[in-house]
Amino acid sequence: MSKRRKSAQTTPKREKVRDIFVARPFEGLADEPEWIALRELVPAASAPLTLKPEITEEYGDRPVTLSTVLPMAWPAMTRQDGRVFIGLQRHVQSGDVSRDLAVAILSALGTTPGDTVAVPALPGPGPRLQDILVDGPLDITLHDGFEYWLDADQAEDANVKASLERANASIYPTVRLTSAHAAYWCRVPEKSHVRWVLAEPEDAALDALARLSASGDLLLGEGTKFAGMFRAHGVLVPVWDLPRDPEAADWEAPLAAFAKRYADTLSETGPLDSAARRAKQGLIGRQLTLR
Repeated sequence: MSKRRKSAQTTPKREKVRDIFVARPFEGLADEPEWIALRELVPAASAPLTLKPEITEEYGDRPVTLSTVLPMAWPAMTRQDGRVFIGLQRHVQSGDVSRDLAVAILSALGTTPGDTVAVPALPGPGPRLQDILVDGPLDITLHDGFEYWLDADQAEDANVKASLERANASIYPTVRLTSAHAAYWCRVPEKSHVRWVLAEPEDAALDALARLSASGDLLLGEGTKFAGMFRAHGVLVPVWDLPRDPEAADWEAPLAAFAKRYADTLSETGPLDSAARRAKQGLIGRQLTLR
């Protein structure tokens, strides 16, 4: 028997991890739209998370902070003071974002403070966010920079400072609006936008937007343009192009008025008329799926 054949017979086969796609991974969480906004829209924000008692009993009561992004797009990190950070925006992920984030939290909790956290790319079956967190609204803080990542001694390191400056330069001005839940204004070099994560299932939201489009009620006012929609984690995120100069506060009233029109239109449950059906096809053609 050849050595190669003998080795093949004696080496155990690696168990193949089956990846399962979950279209709406944050469903069931009280603040599902905000989880999606922080995952897909917001450059720099954080929110504390509360672990279920059985998790703290197993791993200890260490503070856990949700962050839009971490250095090098890490999935998780631990600070010397014991705090755990988990990153929503990361390079490697499976088909179930909720499972990814849960395993990142648990991996970090099992890591010595200050050490690098090893997180599997394909975690396989296991607990999800809905299983390990005490659910409730997210207490979100928007940041102008990523200094909140660092321990005090790290902030004095010259290389860390240079890296931080580069990261901070990528942040565009972003404001969380109060006139609609999970709506954000941002300013990019040539224009501004309002982006609103809708809480309703895609089909119901799309029909309501189609009716509003057909009746000419889809805009936020003069000089605005309906740019299209993101399909993100099972819900829709309409996007409006705005004039660049007005500040975020100037769009609170127009968005509140649109939110009322949208809520009123959601209650219409009959079939779409011909104008709304045409509008719906136009909206579908202006969708971009985010995963």
